[in-house]
Amino acid sequence: MAEHQVDQAGGAVLCEDGLMRPPWAARDPLLREYYDTEWGMPVHDEAGLFERLVLEGFQSGLSWLTILRKRPAFREAFAGFSPDAVAEFGDTDVARLMADARIVRNQRKIDAAVGNARAAIALRAEGGLGELIWSYRPESTPEPRTMAEVPSRSPESEALARELKRKGFSFVGPVTVFALMEAIGVVDTHLVESHRRGSSGVWTREVAP
Repeated sequence: MAEHQVDQAGGAVLCEDGLMRPPWAARDPLLREYYDTEWGMPVHDEAGLFERLVLEGFQSGLSWLTILRKRPAFREAFAGFSPDAVAEFGDTDVARLMADARIVRNQRKIDAAVGNARAAIALRAEGGLGELIWSYRPESTPEPRTMAEVPSRSPESEALARELKRKGFSFVGPVTVFALMEAIGVVDTHLVESHRRGSSGVWTREVAP
């Protein structure tokens, strides 16, 4: 979720509940709930990773808030993001999705979701989607104090994007992949002053002075 690309570049904001959050998470109740309860927490299961990969692809060119508002409809339309179910989607299903005003109707992204489901299934023979994505965890994580310091890509996201494409995935550029890595805890880009910094348990909260 590359929301930092469209939000102000400042530091953590003190919210009315006394907690510090990045600007993008302080401006809407739905974004705040997502930030406080889900974003940056570790995800390893195939269906959870597939959902986030698909949603990151659909977010391209749109705001993450738009995707969050449509997320329940996406889950219904894409069979709970079961790769096995989505991999079986055919022309009738694509037509159904293109007619569903509750989701983002973009045929290239819909086709990519179906193709990515099939690619995820093929990866099971090599350890699975989770093993592949988490194998690109870097040795260290960013320590941003302002949104301007949050990167939008990394050497690891570039390498993982190349590998995913080699494995048959699409809509997985390095920026989208970095956003995925942020969302599932592979990297921790919570601002240093945020109350969520270090909450994933993957990375220590301690930062350099």
